[in-house]
Amino acid sequence: MTPLEGLALLCVLAGAAVFAVGAWGLVRLDDFYARLHGVSIAAGLGTPLLLLGLLLWFPTVENAVKIGLALLVQLATAAVGGNALARAGYLAGTPAAPHTRRDALAEADRAPHREQD
Repeated sequence: MTPLEGLALLCVLAGAAVFAVGAWGLVRLDDFYARLHGVSIAAGLGTPLLLLGLLLWFPTVENAVKIGLALLVQLATAAVGGNALARAGYLAGTPAAPHTRRDALAEADRAPHREQD
C-alpha cells in the first residue's frame, strides 16, 4: 500500500466515523431540532472526507473535476436544506425538548415591530 492509498483509507475511515457518530446522534438526541443538527453536521463533514478519500485513491483530473463538483453541490445545499427542514419543523409546531431554555423565534414574534419608513 502506497502512502497516498494509506491517506485515502484514513480519510474514508474518518468520513465513515463521522457518519456513524451522526447516525448515533440521530438515535440518541432528544428532539427533532437536535437530531437534525447532528445529521447536518455529519453530512457537512463526513461527505468531504469521503470525497477526499476517493480523490486520493483514484487521483485523475477527470475524478478531481467530478469530485470537486460533487463537493461544491454538497456544501452549497447541506446548510440550506438543514435550515429549511428546521424551519418547516418549527412552523409545523414540532415541539422542542422540555429542557430547551429559549425560543428566539417566539420572542421575535412577541417583540414590537418597527414601522418601516
